[in-house]
Amino acid sequence: MKKRIFLLLALLMLLSLALPANAQEEPLQIVATIFPAFDFAREIAGGNAQVTLLLPPGTDSHSFDPTPQDILAIQNADLFIYNGGESDVWVARLLESLGDDAPETFVMMEHVDVCLEAEGHDHHDHDHDHDQLLDEHVWTSPRNVMTIAQGLTDKLCLIRPELADAFRQNNATFQQSLTELDAALAEVTSTGVRTTLVFGDRFPFRHLAHAYGLDCHAAFPGCSEDSEPSIKTIASLVKLIREENIPVIFHIEFSNTQTAGILAEETDAKILLLHSCHTVSQQEIDAGATYLGLMWQNVDALKEALN
Repeated sequence: MKKRIFLLLALLMLLSLALPANAQEEPLQIVATIFPAFDFAREIAGGNAQVTLLLPPGTDSHSFDPTPQDILAIQNADLFIYNGGESDVWVARLLESLGDDAPETFVMMEHVDVCLEAEGHDHHDHDHDHDQLLDEHVWTSPRNVMTIAQGLTDKLCLIRPELADAFRQNNATFQQSLTELDAALAEVTSTGVRTTLVFGDRFPFRHLAHAYGLDCHAAFPGCSEDSEPSIKTIASLVKLIREENIPVIFHIEFSNTQTAGILAEETDAKILLLHSCHTVSQQEIDAGATYLGLMWQNVDALKEALN
């Protein structure tokens, strides 16, 4: 009898020790608004987190309106990652409404310098304000992503300190990959025969252009909602393409390429995609798309455009 009681007590003691450990082993619940934040979280958290992409593939974050299910997912998250800026004005209202039930947050734009120097590597039609120096698409420069990834790692280490070593190791691997990407972009942009890019589209690449000294001309500034450029803009871009023998006209993801098509028809330039990584399609998700993979495709596209 004494032996049986001893065994029961030992079993209860083991169970009492095991329960908290099991609870700690449950993966972190991370919700990210857009694809870059989603992918950075996957890279750093690895298998220690269940990462959810809040905006459905192909959704424009500028017009996103969260559903009750989205709000519940955010409320129940251990960490909510969003970019910040004008596109995320709904986030501040939502977090305020959640009050004490709001999750821990990580804001990507708070970890980089979003106000660029007034060197102005992008030039739009003068009907637009091309002196605007704020671009929310901070991830288009891998140098910014290095800083964002380090900040996210520090945040995850605070939330789950027992997993800090795993987070730091994942971040070290990611940082190495970003360093290689940065070196490739620096080489392509510094050794090309030109530094001028033309976009028959919107222009979410100010941080990329600023980091690598590119002179960019676009039909529409930033994330303009304009769908048709002015005749003056078309004429100006056609003249530029002809004078500088620009071989490539870029468009961004989910573009109808109409403007790029007009420019290509007038100049015989080739149309290529330069992916801003802002949002991806379901097909890209199913194919295992990553930020690094999309950016390496951009390296190849830039190589063709600058040579």
